[in-house]
Amino acid sequence: MKLNRKTLLKTTLALTLSASIGLANAAAIDALKKFNTDTDGISGTFSQTVQSKKRSQTTHGDFQILRPGLFKWDYTKPYKQTIVGDGTTIWLYDQDLAQVTKRAQNQTIGDSPAAILSNKNALDASYTLKEDGSEGGIDYVRATPKSNNAGYQFIRIGFRGDALAAMQLRDSFGNNTTIRFNNLNTRPNLSRSQFTFTPPKGVDVLSQ
Repeated sequence: MKLNRKTLLKTTLALTLSASIGLANAAAIDALKKFNTDTDGISGTFSQTVQSKKRSQTTHGDFQILRPGLFKWDYTKPYKQTIVGDGTTIWLYDQDLAQVTKRAQNQTIGDSPAAILSNKNALDASYTLKEDGSEGGIDYVRATPKSNNAGYQFIRIGFRGDALAAMQLRDSFGNNTTIRFNNLNTRPNLSRSQFTFTPPKGVDVLSQ
């Protein structure tokens, strides 16, 4: 059974923060800010597990990010779903449902982690950062939202050495999302045209 589409969108948008967080050690904050400043694009593959009190669901796919404000997440297993942020609109295409949902990007990402994609200043403006220990060879930084209406409690971003390895997110309902990253490229050859989306013929298009 699939998770609620609204929950999926929020947790997926949270994935976009992963491209902007650095090392959890004495120099973690400096490394984080340098990474945030220097990184204009990133791509790779991911596995994402969303765990609630009653069930757990794991999905797999690949992603692309081009700053400012462009991102694409392709879920490939166990179902096919695409989320595209084109700078103005966020499109969510569910192939099984033959349905596309569109939302205004600035209203959808708001003060969420995805805002870091569109505004490099969002890291300092929206989060309180601190080192958060190591687990399984991965060093973590905890990012706590400054806003009380962010919709999540905290985000933990993990690095193995200088390579992005994992992210953990707990939302305001107590659901936990864990993401593992692989095959990362911090200098992908991306163009803005790759982040355009046109709804396929015959699908329902819903505006929210």
